[in-house]
Amino acid sequence: MVTKVVDLRSDTVTKPSEAMRAAMAAAEVDDDVLGADPTAQRLEAEMARVTGKEAALFVPSGTMGNLVSVLTQCDTRGSEVILGDSSHIHMCENGGISTIGGVHPRTVRNNPDGTMDIDMIVAAIRHHVGAGALHYPTTRLICLENTHGRSGGKCLSVEYIDKVGQVAQSHGLKLHIDGARIFNASVALGVPVDKLVRAADSVSVCLSKGLGAPVGSVIVGSKAFIEKVFFDIADPRITSDKLCQVLERRNVLAMPGSSKSVRLVIHYQISDSDVQYTLTCIEKAVEEILSGNAKFEHLTNGSTTNSYGH
Repeated sequence: MVTKVVDLRSDTVTKPSEAMRAAMAAAEVDDDVLGADPTAQRLEAEMARVTGKEAALFVPSGTMGNLVSVLTQCDTRGSEVILGDSSHIHMCENGGISTIGGVHPRTVRNNPDGTMDIDMIVAAIRHHVGAGALHYPTTRLICLENTHGRSGGKCLSVEYIDKVGQVAQSHGLKLHIDGARIFNASVALGVPVDKLVRAADSVSVCLSKGLGAPVGSVIVGSKAFIEKVFFDIADPRITSDKLCQVLERRNVLAMPGSSKSVRLVIHYQISDSDVQYTLTCIEKAVEEILSGNAKFEHLTNGSTTNSYGH
């Protein structure tokens, strides 16, 4: 009987290590609003150093980090930001840049690798010339996401990011990177974080995912600015809900991304043996479903359910 649970639903399920808990308990604290908290100051200074930026600011969440960054770069209501049509900022952050900041999103199609075609980015930039120009919002910002969540955690290369940065600079725009998992991209690509974000005017970095912190993100940029993994199911007989149910019986927790895709996220609490166990469980689960031996809980609408609502 397997007693350990291999939780691959998200890297947000990570918990602080014992060393982190001890550091929290012993941390020197003060009023961060008044700029007097030495621990927050050290965190911000270290993040600025690692990313090669002038300054950093600790914020409670990644969504807030992106929101603060976009609103700082687009400081005039009616500004426009160019971003991917499947980006986290556009899809999963409650439309905050519009509802709170009055910033208009102009989407460009994300490719399967998480990039946007450079020529499509350029084409989306509004040039305020001609009699009708006053009717349009003003392009001020381009946003990238690295790694790109809805593209299966694909990493954007430093060459691609630099090209987008050149486009932004040549058109007088700013570049923001949603770098919630930028450290994952750094490790996967073998490229230092500061090199990956050198073209960006602002970057948001999440601490509460693979790094295991209980909460928080950091935004980095200039001092003036501071003053912002999935797999597809090919067989039509298998749905993500059914597969996740069978995996859960084997203590492997995964999350349906859609009816035909499943989200698996590796983080520091998942060992190599956990990965091998998960692969074995997936093979056995597929065999069980295809053989017709799997039993499922059914909802009134005919779909299946599991313990996390899918």
